[in-house]
Amino acid sequence: MDRSPPPFFRQGPSANARLLFFSLFAIALLGVDSRLDVLGRLREGIATVLYPVQRTLLVPRDLVNLGAEYLGEVGRLRAENIELRRLETANANALLQTEQLAVENRQLRQLLAMRERTVMRSTVAEVLYDARDAFSRKLVLDKGQQHGVIAGQPVIDAGGVVGQVTRVFPLSSEVTLVTDRNSTIPVEIRRTGERSVAYGGSLPGTVELRYLRTNADVREGDLIVTSGLDGLFPAGLPVGTVRNVEVGSSAFVQVHVEPAGHAERTRLLLILLAEPPAQPAAPPPDPAAETGRRSRRN
Repeated sequence: MDRSPPPFFRQGPSANARLLFFSLFAIALLGVDSRLDVLGRLREGIATVLYPVQRTLLVPRDLVNLGAEYLGEVGRLRAENIELRRLETANANALLQTEQLAVENRQLRQLLAMRERTVMRSTVAEVLYDARDAFSRKLVLDKGQQHGVIAGQPVIDAGGVVGQVTRVFPLSSEVTLVTDRNSTIPVEIRRTGERSVAYGGSLPGTVELRYLRTNADVREGDLIVTSGLDGLFPAGLPVGTVRNVEVGSSAFVQVHVEPAGHAERTRLLLILLAEPPAQPAAPPPDPAAETGRRSRRN
C-alpha cells in the first residue's frame, strides 16, 4: 500500500529538513543577537505594535478585578456604615445620659442651696409621674411615710414653692401643686407686707390673689412670698411674681401671679419635713357648770 503523500503536497524540502534549517537559523540569530545586539530595535518595534493588542486582551481580566474590588469596597463601606451608626447611637445615648446627669446635678446643687436657706429638716424626692386626674395638677413623688413625709408638708424647688403634700403612702406621696384649683396658701406681698391667700388660678399654670381690696398696694412685678401663718410653710418662701392686676366692678381686685416654682421642668423636689401645728387642747370642764347641768337634769 502506497503511503507517500499526493503530488500536490510534495512541494519544497521535507519537513525534517525545514525543521533542521529553522533550528540552525534560530541558533544563529541567538548567537548574533547575544554578541552584536542587532535585534533590539526589532523587538522594540514589535513590542510597540503588540502593546495595544496586549492591553485589549487584558481588559476582561482588569474588569473582573475591578468588579471584585468594587464589591469588596461596597461590603467594607456597608460594614463601616453599620458600625458608625452603632457608635453614633451609643454616643448619642451616652451624651443624653451625660446631659441628664448634668441637669440633675445642677438641680441638686440648687436644691442644696435652697436647703441651706431653710432651717427646717428636708428630704430630696424624685418625681415619679403626674397624677392621672386630667382636671387637677398633682405629682407623685418617691418619698412616703417611711421617709418622714406626712400630709400638709410643703414641697419646693430651687425657684420657690411648688405645692403641698396631700396624700401619703408608705413609699410614695402625692403633691398638689400651687396651680391646682383646690390649692390655697397664706401669702403676703414682700414689698408692702400685706397678707392674702393664694389660690390655684383659673388659667392653667397660674396662681391668683382673689380677695384684695381695690385700694390695695399691689403692682406688677411684686414678689409674693409665704406668710407662715398656717404653721406649715416657713415665712418668706417665694410663691410667685405678680403678672397683672385686674380691677373689676366688685370691691376686690384679681391678681394673677406667675409661679416661682416650676415642677414641670425638674425631676427633683425638696420636701420640707414640717410638723403640723398641734391642735389646741380642749379646756377642762367647769365644775360649777357641770353641777348646774346635773341639777337641771334632776
